Amino acid sequence: MRGFGRLFGFLFATGAILFVLGAIGVAAVIYSYSKDLPDTAALKNYEPPVMTRVHAGDGSILAEYAHERRLYLPSAAIPPLVKQAFISAEDKNFYTHNGVDPEGVLRALAVMLQGGRHIQGASTITQQVAKNFLVGSERSFDRKIREALISFRIESAYSKEKILELYLNEIYLGLGNYGVAAAALNYFNKSVHELTISEVAYLAALPKAPSELNPFRNRDKAIARRNYVIGRMADDGYISRQDAEKAKAEPLNVNPRALSPNTYVAGYFAEEVRRELSERYGDKKLYEGGLSVRATLDPKMQVMARRALVDGLVRFDEAHGFRGAIQHIDVSGDWGASLGAIPALGDVAPWRLAVVLDVSDSQARIGLQPGKEKSGELRRERETGILPASGMSWTRRSPRGALSVGDVVYVEPNEKSPGQYRLRQVPDISGALVAMDPYTGRVFAMVGGFSYDQSEFNRATQAQRQPGSSFKPFVYATALDNGYTPSSIILDEPIEIMQANGEVWSPENFEGDQGTGPHTLRYGVEHSKNMMTVRLAKDLGMPLIVEYAKRFGIYDDLLPVLSMSLGAGETTLMRMTTAYSMLANGGKRIKPTLIDRIQDRWGKTIFRHDERECIGCDAVKWDNQNEPKLVDKREQVLDPLTAYQITSIMEGVIQRGTAQRINNLGRHLAGKTGTTNDAKDLWFVGYSPDLAVGVYIGFDRPRSMGDQAQAAIYAAPIFRDFMALALKDKPDAPFRVPPGIKLISVDPKTGMRASGAGSILEAFKPGTAPPDSYSYVSDSAPRPAPQRSGGGRSGGGASSGGDVDRAVGSGTGGLY
Repeated sequence: MRGFGRLFGFLFATGAILFVLGAIGVAAVIYSYSKDLPDTAALKNYEPPVMTRVHAGDGSILAEYAHERRLYLPSAAIPPLVKQAFISAEDKNFYTHNGVDPEGVLRALAVMLQGGRHIQGASTITQQVAKNFLVGSERSFDRKIREALISFRIESAYSKEKILELYLNEIYLGLGNYGVAAAALNYFNKSVHELTISEVAYLAALPKAPSELNPFRNRDKAIARRNYVIGRMADDGYISRQDAEKAKAEPLNVNPRALSPNTYVAGYFAEEVRRELSERYGDKKLYEGGLSVRATLDPKMQVMARRALVDGLVRFDEAHGFRGAIQHIDVSGDWGASLGAIPALGDVAPWRLAVVLDVSDSQARIGLQPGKEKSGELRRERETGILPASGMSWTRRSPRGALSVGDVVYVEPNEKSPGQYRLRQVPDISGALVAMDPYTGRVFAMVGGFSYDQSEFNRATQAQRQPGSSFKPFVYATALDNGYTPSSIILDEPIEIMQANGEVWSPENFEGDQGTGPHTLRYGVEHSKNMMTVRLAKDLGMPLIVEYAKRFGIYDDLLPVLSMSLGAGETTLMRMTTAYSMLANGGKRIKPTLIDRIQDRWGKTIFRHDERECIGCDAVKWDNQNEPKLVDKREQVLDPLTAYQITSIMEGVIQRGTAQRINNLGRHLAGKTGTTNDAKDLWFVGYSPDLAVGVYIGFDRPRSMGDQAQAAIYAAPIFRDFMALALKDKPDAPFRVPPGIKLISVDPKTGMRASGAGSILEAFKPGTAPPDSYSYVSDSAPRPAPQRSGGGRSGGGASSGGDVDRAVGSGTGGLY
């Protein structure tokens, strides 16, 4: 027994020594690996890259910008069912272990040794947080030790809910989605609160192998893994067996969210917002900062704007004939595959690509480009239709004369005759349309061209073009603001200006006439008379007109020469529409904006377009205090009375002048046409009391649109069609008459007081009403007796230009 005791003592001592040595060794390893472990405090202030979302004015999503598609949700906002699914799939003992799960390690080894079908990972959720945030994904024994040690630290520093929150927002779940919120939206088009058992189980299945569980390429494997997770949830007691079996029987209803600005044909709008955000905050904050942007876009109005512009562009293009097929393919085999390989514009619906299968004198049989499955593969069904001669009458050729078998063209379905189509072609001409609130500058709709997919160049904001006669209202507004009245008489006669280089410039009217004699200032705008405008600009002096053009933001530094009074300087449609808005709102300065408000990831407002101060709006409750008051500190760029006068005159442009095609709407509208030399640019800019709209059309490489091209024929109808849609359900209202304006009945031809048939109500400022008779000066122009308004110029006409004006006047600048 004594020998046995000695042996036992020896073994015990040896074991104790080995244990101590092992403990020392383990401690040494832990100490060695612990020296340079990352600080877990970084998790406390962790701000993951979160995508920026742009909302339209009605709250719908317009666009998202991100390198990683992620929406961050705090733990309290994540439903228990979602948490339970991931815990069952990834870490069943999550709430009981201290960072490393010995049972999980043994279970994973056992399953692996038994050749189990579902390989289980030994990493806990905490270890995955350590790997994703702090350690990295290097495959090595050293990394696993560091990961385990950091997991213990994380568990001691943070609650289970915080750890789970970090995990569920960081984890990659395939198809570019990070975190459960983004995955729920982009796989099922749902919020996390709307997910069913089968849907949360599929998401919880993805962390193991997101690419291998693709719902389109590996559908069966994805369903099998999902069902495994459902079974685990039942085993863990999170759901009943009955609910589990029901969930397993459901198909994998993955319905990827199709988010695109093309939903509202708003590609140009979304890109302009993206560009502004990038310039304001930089790309990092744009793509990772989680900004919430409320845009000014009205989706319904945007669709109307695109429809009106496209119809106008197509109208011009089709009037100039058919240019032929887009492409030619062989239709002897599977024409659907060949046609499907041709890129189609994604924002021209309901237009579709089609190929001619056979053709006769009366019709063509066409095959339509196949759509795509959710997986991105072409559908196998082949759809055909008929293109009758009536659907391509604009080509002025028969189907056989215009098309050949194998020709690829665009077609549009005929809603009145199912199965029949109309021939379409992408217009060679381009243009833009802008619609904004004239009181705030909020842009409701912006179309920068026929198709954003075809060209990203935005003709509304980037195209510098001559506005032509659409600039004239600002010349006449300058005159009205400086002593002229709507009844002031100006000669419509040839005028010759001697320039500094010795050459003579003689402006001509659009009609090519030699002048029609003396007319009122109103007449000069309504009938867009060039000679009257130049004569007026010469009398005013171009430096004054330049100053007004700068006030309205049309030009930054306009050359002070008389040709600029006819709109020869280049500007953008956005600037022109903004300037007209200031006429509509009574002369208040506004800034155009596509963004109402921007909030950071925490909901703090970091930008607001509306800078008006609201006194009393922050009251906690109603306590019989004064009503809240808005303080508008915006600059007054034009006398409100002048603004109304030019508005009234531009109403006459539509009622009696160059834009009478719009008058059939029967609404109070004001505006002005603009046609430049050789009809290279066609404009119409106008407004109702509450909506300002600008239209421009022209070629991207400026060239003449033809001898017959006029803004009245092509641009004004686009404005008319848009206004008919945008104002359809709104009551007509007259323009607001500011205090001080006196409406007097006058003869529109002479500007003298009149009554009865043919007379109009003219707007006059105090003390500027027309006299009962006129005095005459030495030239042939009648001139009212001098009258002054606010210290401005006397309301008279300019001198006759029958002889060359040898003295270089203040209006020429001596440069043109």
